[in-house]
Amino acid sequence: MHILVFKTNLEDMGLVHHAGRLLNPMSGIHRWNVDLHDNDNILRIEADLLVSPRQVEHLLQSAGFECEELAD
Repeated sequence: MHILVFKTNLEDMGLVHHAGRLLNPMSGIHRWNVDLHDNDNILRIEADLLVSPRQVEHLLQSAGFECEELAD
Protein backbone atom coordinates (compact mmCIF):
# COMPACT_ATOMS: atom_id res chain seq x y z
CA MET A 1 0.00 0.00 0.00
CA HIS A 2 1.13 3.57 -0.64
CA ILE A 3 -0.02 7.11 0.00
CA LEU A 4 -0.78 9.48 -2.87
CA VAL A 5 -1.10 13.22 -2.22
CA PHE A 6 -2.61 15.77 -4.60
CA LYS A 7 -3.31 19.49 -4.77
CA THR A 8 -6.91 19.99 -5.93
CA ASN A 9 -9.69 22.51 -6.37
CA LEU A 10 -12.10 20.46 -4.22
CA GLU A 11 -13.01 23.46 -2.10
CA ASP A 12 -16.34 22.45 -0.59
CA MET A 13 -18.26 19.34 0.47
CA GLY A 14 -20.34 19.34 -2.71
CA LEU A 15 -17.23 19.00 -4.85
CA VAL A 16 -15.74 16.45 -2.47
CA HIS A 17 -18.93 14.39 -2.72
CA HIS A 18 -18.83 14.56 -6.53
CA ALA A 19 -15.16 13.49 -6.58
CA GLY A 20 -16.02 10.66 -4.20
CA ARG A 21 -18.48 9.24 -6.71
CA LEU A 22 -15.48 8.91 -9.04
CA LEU A 23 -12.93 7.68 -6.50
CA ASN A 24 -15.03 5.21 -4.51
CA PRO A 25 -15.53 2.67 -7.32
CA MET A 26 -11.86 2.84 -8.36
CA SER A 27 -10.23 -0.52 -7.73
CA GLY A 28 -7.26 -0.41 -5.38
CA ILE A 29 -8.24 2.69 -3.39
CA HIS A 30 -8.76 1.78 0.26
CA ARG A 31 -9.55 5.21 1.71
CA TRP A 32 -9.25 8.84 0.81
CA ASN A 33 -9.92 12.26 2.31
CA VAL A 34 -9.70 15.95 1.42
CA ASP A 35 -8.36 18.60 3.78
CA LEU A 36 -10.67 21.55 3.14
CA HIS A 37 -8.77 23.64 5.71
CA ASP A 38 -5.58 23.50 3.64
CA ASN A 39 -5.08 26.21 0.99
CA ASP A 40 -4.33 23.49 -1.58
CA ASN A 41 -7.38 21.34 -0.69
CA ILE A 42 -5.15 18.31 -0.29
CA LEU A 43 -6.49 14.96 -1.46
CA ARG A 44 -4.79 12.07 0.34
CA ILE A 45 -5.34 8.53 -0.94
CA GLU A 46 -4.30 5.22 0.59
CA ALA A 47 -4.09 2.74 -2.27
CA ASP A 48 -2.56 -0.45 -3.59
CA LEU A 49 0.70 -0.10 -5.48
CA LEU A 50 -1.19 -0.71 -8.73
CA VAL A 51 -2.95 2.68 -8.46
CA SER A 52 -0.83 5.32 -10.16
CA PRO A 53 -0.93 9.06 -9.54
CA ARG A 54 -1.58 9.57 -13.26
CA GLN A 55 -4.74 7.44 -13.07
CA VAL A 56 -6.12 9.60 -10.27
CA GLU A 57 -5.14 12.84 -12.03
CA HIS A 58 -6.74 11.69 -15.28
CA LEU A 59 -9.92 10.52 -13.55
CA LEU A 60 -10.49 13.82 -11.75
CA GLN A 61 -9.25 16.08 -14.55
CA SER A 62 -11.55 14.36 -17.07
CA ALA A 63 -14.45 15.35 -14.77
CA GLY A 64 -13.31 18.97 -14.79
CA PHE A 65 -11.40 19.06 -11.51
CA GLU A 66 -7.88 20.35 -10.95
CA CYS A 67 -5.67 17.61 -9.58
CA GLU A 68 -1.87 17.63 -9.41
CA GLU A 69 0.33 15.16 -7.56
CA LEU A 70 2.55 16.67 -4.88
CA ALA A 71 6.04 15.18 -4.83
CA ASP A 72 7.64 14.00 -1.60
